[in-house]
Amino acid sequence: MNKKISDKDKRDWQDFINGTDKLENKDLKISSTPKGYIEKSIDLHGYTLEEANQKMNSYIKQCFINGVNKINVITGKGLRSRNLNDPYQSNNLSILKHSVPNFIKGNDQLMNKILSIDFEAVENPSVGNFDIFLKKKKQKL
Repeated sequence: MNKKISDKDKRDWQDFINGTDKLENKDLKISSTPKGYIEKSIDLHGYTLEEANQKMNSYIKQCFINGVNKINVITGKGLRSRNLNDPYQSNNLSILKHSVPNFIKGNDQLMNKILSIDFEAVENPSVGNFDIFLKKKKQKL
């Protein structure tokens, strides 16, 4: 790796230091999400399959009641799962990344609260999370 700074880079840096141009403060940028749009996240690392399913059951219900629009579910990729070495277990359904969406999909009570689940992310081996988009809670008159 060449660590020597070129003369052009030195001139550009000097021009920047002496210039009056302002840098944009990216921290002050307004989010592009609509007002009132609520996103939540849950990390299931370290949970057993049963614990993760129970947690998701209550979390989805709680988020629905609280008007959350999107839940980002962090499961990990399943690459370090001890279940991969067990020939009697499914490589897919023994890993949270696959089993949690399957659990949700098979639960009609939860699916009634859900617009969609990002199954593309679930099937992507390089992604360790997926999104759930919730329906809006109907207002009582």
